[in-house]
Amino acid sequence: MILNLITFASQLHKQAAVLSSHEMVLNELEKYFTVNLVDYHDIDKLTDNDFQLLFIATGGVERLVIQHFESLPRPAILLADGMQNSLAAALEISAWLRSRGMKSEILHGELSEIIKRIFVLHSNFKAQKALSGSRIGVVGTPAPWLIASNVDYLLAKRRWGIEYTDIPLERVYEYFARITDDEVGEACATFAGKALACREAAPEDLIKAMRLYRALKQLAVEENLSALTLNCFKLIEQLGTTGCLALALLNDEGIIAGCEGDLQSVFTQLVMKVLTGKSSFMANPSMINARTNEIVLAHCTVGVAQTEKYIIRSHFETETGIGIQGIMPTGHVTLVKCGGECLDEYYLSTGTLTENTNYLNMCRTQVRVKLDTPAEYFLRNPLGNHHIMVQGNYAMQLHEFMQANGCRRME
Repeated sequence: MILNLITFASQLHKQAAVLSSHEMVLNELEKYFTVNLVDYHDIDKLTDNDFQLLFIATGGVERLVIQHFESLPRPAILLADGMQNSLAAALEISAWLRSRGMKSEILHGELSEIIKRIFVLHSNFKAQKALSGSRIGVVGTPAPWLIASNVDYLLAKRRWGIEYTDIPLERVYEYFARITDDEVGEACATFAGKALACREAAPEDLIKAMRLYRALKQLAVEENLSALTLNCFKLIEQLGTTGCLALALLNDEGIIAGCEGDLQSVFTQLVMKVLTGKSSFMANPSMINARTNEIVLAHCTVGVAQTEKYIIRSHFETETGIGIQGIMPTGHVTLVKCGGECLDEYYLSTGTLTENTNYLNMCRTQVRVKLDTPAEYFLRNPLGNHHIMVQGNYAMQLHEFMQANGCRRME
């Protein structure tokens, strides 16, 4: 990891004396990072792909910094160990930057804490870069019942650097028609062979569902999609199958895939992927106990890589096609949802997956989660229906990332 320190030092101080006075902090940084000291005159030689901090080396550099305002990294992270009046200058600079609407933070204090914070900031930086330029395919229009899950494409691009692109379902139908049953026969046999059981679904249902998976994968590759969300209910009338299997397999392969054309949820899934490296479970909150802070999450698709075992079922609402009943491992989980038309709000909670439930009148994959925060959020201030669950505790990374991007936490 290369740490570029844009160094601001007063011309009244000799360069050698400046560096020697900060020897302790620089030596500690070099234990963890490749430190590249960059004179402020050369700030324009760095690119947006270079991780940068502002190293306030002396006092008296306030005007030097503001003269380079347009070239400063966003957010502006100021490193100041206090030597040579550096902290005094950093405080003044930080206040000025924030008055101009730029997020700013000062790194100062115990060196071990500074190192930890730099790792968090670098993680945020990498995630933002991974998101920037991502293309999210909206295959078909969002489901009509998602009345609170809209996204303003332009505002989302300005804030996050992502691009939503509308793709008509007719392209899926075209690719689907080209794929023969024979082409997917082996894949169907392999998938069925690894299942714990097969209940309502028939072999022809599995063949159709696998053909749809191939069609969506071809579309994702051709459109260079990082993620896609599919209006799966519209497919049923035309193709006689559901998208549950296709979305599960795409998620397993690293192509983030969400249900029902939900624009906010697929973005949340993408954020989870770039921050944690993991695929996630998009689900309906189906039962809530505000007294015990327990929630049952349910949906008819889940990436099989997230499960310990899976059962091939039909789709719950329509009793057609292929649904997946995944048996997921118990243990720590993180529940999150990004909301708002410009994706500037979020809900976040850790919890423990305690049980895989099997209610008859719910979607196929069902998990009970004991939340570490009040479940009343869902009843009083929810960010819509679908929420996203990932295995493991990633609360700190997600909170830091959303806060760094000026988002408001809903509780």
